[in-house]
Amino acid sequence: MSDKVKKFISDNWDRCIKRNRENEGTLIGMPYPYTVPAVGHFDEIYYWDTYFTNKGLLLDGRAAQAKYNVDDMMYLVNRYGFMPNGNRTYYLTHSQPPFLSCMVRDIYDYYKDDSWLYLAYHILEKEYEFWHTKRNSDIGLSHYDSLLTNEKMYLEMAEDFERRAGFMPDAEVHILGRHYRTTAESGWDITPRWDYDAFNFAAVDLNSLLFMMESNMSFFASELQNGEEQIWQDRADKRKALMLESMDDGNGLLLDYNFITGKLSNILSAASFYPMFAGIAKRENALALVKALDRLETEYGILTCEKNDAKGTYQWNYPNGWACLQYVAIMGLDKYGYKTEAKRIAEKYIRLVDKTFEETGNLWEKYNVVSGGLDVANEYKMPAMMGWSAGVYLAADDYLKK
Repeated sequence: MSDKVKKFISDNWDRCIKRNRENEGTLIGMPYPYTVPAVGHFDEIYYWDTYFTNKGLLLDGRAAQAKYNVDDMMYLVNRYGFMPNGNRTYYLTHSQPPFLSCMVRDIYDYYKDDSWLYLAYHILEKEYEFWHTKRNSDIGLSHYDSLLTNEKMYLEMAEDFERRAGFMPDAEVHILGRHYRTTAESGWDITPRWDYDAFNFAAVDLNSLLFMMESNMSFFASELQNGEEQIWQDRADKRKALMLESMDDGNGLLLDYNFITGKLSNILSAASFYPMFAGIAKRENALALVKALDRLETEYGILTCEKNDAKGTYQWNYPNGWACLQYVAIMGLDKYGYKTEAKRIAEKYIRLVDKTFEETGNLWEKYNVVSGGLDVANEYKMPAMMGWSAGVYLAADDYLKK
């Protein structure tokens, strides 16, 4: 780890904190100071980004700020019934990958405050209800989607897809618009993982995170001694069984499952590390992914998606690598005993960040993990980044010290 990078991160956390108690235009006021992903580029908190940001804050002695972030997100869930993409009114049509229960667990593990956990538990019940009622399929697995119903907005979303991807697919406008907004909820906006109907896929990452939510809620129920531990455990066990049954490609790889067509995604992506990260994968599933590492691992880390011939430009695709996915891969591999591989990927991410920091004096939103540079597949001008890029850097270093 570069001391210069570590000092840069420590010196810049405070510049990423916003204090905005009152609504301002589309910005939703929050009761506590909150962390945005980068200096000068954002004024809102982002849902799944914050899980990885908090990892860095906790490691850098800023537990109070990490707790503020979680308290703000619980405020939004309590107010709206789900955690929006971020604290903007135009984000109230969709959520993002549900990491909140994991963030609550991190804060509870640090503070051991049962009264706070009691409040968090009941707010998490609301978030779970959103995913269970608004995002559940007939087969019992969940999917990303959108609450948009306005045809004009779907047209705008389709046009935005064309602007970002560089072409207009042969798909009905309302289908493409819904698909595009669904990818926003997935956090993978945009990606070739799911043709043009992401809302028909039981996503392997989403269901892994909901399994973690159910498992965390079982743990919280046990800590609170409220008698609901087994209810949550039964839900987790059911989801795990459904995932292992429907998502296995026949060789042990767990992939996104289209519950309408009965087919799996034809692109292997870093999302397949989530069942290991969550502890869902069987040993044979973990082994299958390790054997397939050459499809995702490069000199500088883990690819978002394996190399493919999908038409268009997608930032959640080859050759890009994102900090959050490096973390999920590292921790997933470690959980199943593949510590050599986990250590190797952690070292690659640190080397990549050190290299580009020496060249530019900054951390970045995403990286080209093939070239080891910033020549990424871009859908917009890439911003410099603290957020998860900094949090995962500190977490990777911490992992290597153990």
